[in-house]
Amino acid sequence: MGFVVAIDGPAASGKGTLAARLGEALGLPVLDSGLLYRAVAAAVMRSGGDLDDAAACEAAAMGLALDALGETDLRSPAMGEAASRVAIHPSVRTALVHIQRAFAAREPGAVLDGRDIGTVIVRDAQAKLFVTASAEARALRRWREAIQRGEAAVYEDVLADILRRDQRDEGRAVAPLKPAPDAVLLDTTDLSIDAAFDAARRIVEAARARAGAA
Repeated sequence: MGFVVAIDGPAASGKGTLAARLGEALGLPVLDSGLLYRAVAAAVMRSGGDLDDAAACEAAAMGLALDALGETDLRSPAMGEAASRVAIHPSVRTALVHIQRAFAAREPGAVLDGRDIGTVIVRDAQAKLFVTASAEARALRRWREAIQRGEAAVYEDVLADILRRDQRDEGRAVAPLKPAPDAVLLDTTDLSIDAAFDAARRIVEAARARAGAA
């Protein structure tokens, strides 16, 4: 396995943006594992299935290919909520493990972001970050994004959605959202994206130096 960066954290913490920028800086491929669950949810919904039906969701996960992650509608707030419902099924998480681990095993390495990368998918990743922010700050980011897209959004509703997703992600029986014991916590509540990236880059560079010295 090459050099792997595992980035975990709750919705709208900034982990996806940081993963993309770190991948570019390091010259490594990036996998947003959340898109896997969104793609599974999209497949179930297209087939007329029920997101609460574990068997239907597992079947969609088993048939998932990485090229499905390019669908433009996967990043909508509605698909984020649908993905959170799909992700509670243990069989779905199991079905998607091999895709993520195969991606992480690429040479010269990879950057993966999600909610259980450092705790389940790649426990031996050389660099682990847990990116977080207050629920209020994350809701404000999502609200602003919606307004910029021209959508009618109410901040209080967005905050309620964020809190509901946090509860679901942290409370699921399998692979709940939590920091890995050896992850470095990065709180982006009061950081600009550039400041957050600078902090993340320094964390990863320190981990890379340790890996090279080992």
